Amino acid sequence: MVTGISLEEAVARMTAPLSPLGAEALPLERSLGRTLAADVTAPLDQPPFDRSPLDGYALRSADTAGACREHPAVLEVTDTLYAGDEANIPVKPGQAVRIMTGAMLPPGCDCVVAQEDTDLGSPVRVFAPVEPRQNYVCQGEDYRKDSLLLKAGARLDAAALGVLASAGLTEAEVCRRPRVGLLTTGDEVVSPGTPRPAGKIYGSNQILLAARLAELGFETETAHRGDDPAAVAEAMRELLKTCDLLITTGGVSVGDRDIFHQALPLLGAERVFWRVDLKPGTPAMYSVYGGKPILSLSGNPFAAAATFELLARPLLAALSGEDGPQWAEGVLDTPFPKASPRRRFVRGKYSNGHITLPEGHSSGLLSSLVGCSCLAELPAGSPPAEVGARVRVLLL
Repeated sequence: MVTGISLEEAVARMTAPLSPLGAEALPLERSLGRTLAADVTAPLDQPPFDRSPLDGYALRSADTAGACREHPAVLEVTDTLYAGDEANIPVKPGQAVRIMTGAMLPPGCDCVVAQEDTDLGSPVRVFAPVEPRQNYVCQGEDYRKDSLLLKAGARLDAAALGVLASAGLTEAEVCRRPRVGLLTTGDEVVSPGTPRPAGKIYGSNQILLAARLAELGFETETAHRGDDPAAVAEAMRELLKTCDLLITTGGVSVGDRDIFHQALPLLGAERVFWRVDLKPGTPAMYSVYGGKPILSLSGNPFAAAATFELLARPLLAALSGEDGPQWAEGVLDTPFPKASPRRRFVRGKYSNGHITLPEGHSSGLLSSLVGCSCLAELPAGSPPAEVGARVRVLLL
């Protein structure tokens, strides 16, 4: 086990041996936000026939040459077509077909005149000339059969799902997302809603991280154990039977009850690294058991939240084939009063390239995280950060 490594080395050691978990077919209704695992080609032309984009009359453009209010073209109306009707009666010279938006265009016509340019009569009087292919949506105008609809790696938003549905598809082959086990620890922690004895605190990490995982679209299985290494080892073993990744909080520092130093060997896990050169969350630990990753984070609430973004999200991306955390740059609108001997990440609000920092940056504080949308990076060895300083940010 290596100790005291950089964030970049930690991410590389975790993700290099991993590969996406494969693909699964999901109904479109359950595919929102998922990532396509394979290219999708069109099974048909869209639209699958020539159609009208408006209510009017399908006709031959030559029959409207020179038409105006004073000298309208007068055409026999031979049929009426609604969206969903099959058009099989040809339009001949001197004829027109009453047609509604989306309806299939009949053979023989080459344009549609808007009903506003007619008297809506039968025969119909047309008051304006129409050009060939005017108001005429051609078969395959959106996409052609066998053309590439969506590329592998595309994130399925509402528009993408609409495109798949327009092609008659009911499922999407998407990257399988890992199921995440979440184990919180500590004798001092009691569940919200239960009596809180003196010296105890209500646990927030389980709700915090499970909610963040849900925001990102991942399912979780949760458990809590006290500071008993054997009980923690057994809980990890049980969670890893059904989960692809295990995240734990608490018990990773150097105190008498930092029990993961005992629990992981009891489990038989291979410890890869301990302690990452960053603040908060320095004592983060990474292990592997049965080929499955175990990421152990600090129990301090903000430290757990920050190192989740910095370490767990790259793990989730490596296992799912989806995009990992996104970085940007911004300018501080709020000073940070402390020097940063170690590489530091502070919570902030990011908007249009500007970063506002809240009050309160202790790793145990959670309330100042509310409303924050980024982690601002302050390099190791940097002095207090002044307004106007340009920094890198991890977007939340």
